[in-house]
Amino acid sequence: MNSIWRTIRGYILWSYERGSLHYDVMVTLILLFVFLSPYAINFKDKPITRVPHQTGVVIQPDGKGGFVYQIDASVLSAKNDAALREEMLSIIEPITGAALISRYEPVKDGFGKVQSYKVWVEKE
Repeated sequence: MNSIWRTIRGYILWSYERGSLHYDVMVTLILLFVFLSPYAINFKDKPITRVPHQTGVVIQPDGKGGFVYQIDASVLSAKNDAALREEMLSIIEPITGAALISRYEPVKDGFGKVQSYKVWVEKE
């Protein structure tokens, strides 16, 4: 019985020489724990689900060194041109900084309803 406690004490204190049978058993137990424990233990480490494009803005390169901002039409409520430009600018400026809208065009679906707006921006 004394030799069993001595063996257990050796495992706990990690006192066996490298290359010995007991050392290999300890390493094997550690590797089994590392690779098999995620199947038996729920660590609750799932990734956070995120909604893409939370602001309703998609940024794409325009091919000339600039960017085209595509703003979802559902986040815009203005009806006339000046108010629409102002609303678009208030959405784009937190992303890009001070900027001016050079032009914009509506993107429509097959039924003619405006889905989004493509906005070309010049940095100030």
